[in-house]
Amino acid sequence: MHTILSVIVVAVLAFVGTMFDNFFAFAAQLIVTEKKRFRRVSYAQALGVATLLVLAGGIGSLLTPIPLPWIGLLCLAPWALAWYAWRHRDRAPHEVFRRGALTTFVVTLALGGDNLAVWIPLLRADGIAHAFVTVVIFAAMELLFIVSAQWISGRPGLVAWGTKHAPLFLPWLYFSLGVLILIECGSL
Repeated sequence: MHTILSVIVVAVLAFVGTMFDNFFAFAAQLIVTEKKRFRRVSYAQALGVATLLVLAGGIGSLLTPIPLPWIGLLCLAPWALAWYAWRHRDRAPHEVFRRGALTTFVVTLALGGDNLAVWIPLLRADGIAHAFVTVVIFAAMELLFIVSAQWISGRPGLVAWGTKHAPLFLPWLYFSLGVLILIECGSL
């Protein structure tokens, strides 16, 4: 049985690991967005993450009949993402164009494959009480994500550094998240 502290730590690690690349993409978008549109775009980002969280919880609940150690095999998804990120780590970053709230929402969903790959087994692993704590932590982390992205968007050099170097960290983050899934599901 996990303690609440371990659930909190795992939730923070899962959120940061899956949102790392999204953070710099969102901050880069904010650089080219008018300040008066920050709130609308930020709401769209939060709604996109909330949608991913609902999807992950729903899919996780559909997997209830499957024994939990087998759910740990979903670690293959972040490992595949790690391999893909490793193979493409030297690829030039995408150019960022100005986009509105709807595009932000859609892009958040499109970038959410890694989120689903990690969040589904995480929300399924420890029951409803721990899933609730995880959702609360994710909500707090999303608020911190948005506030931090808005702050960092005022520092274009830092965003450029993050955009350039994030691909070097992603393979290791994804691999670690796969191991975390195995541990959380009791598959090891």
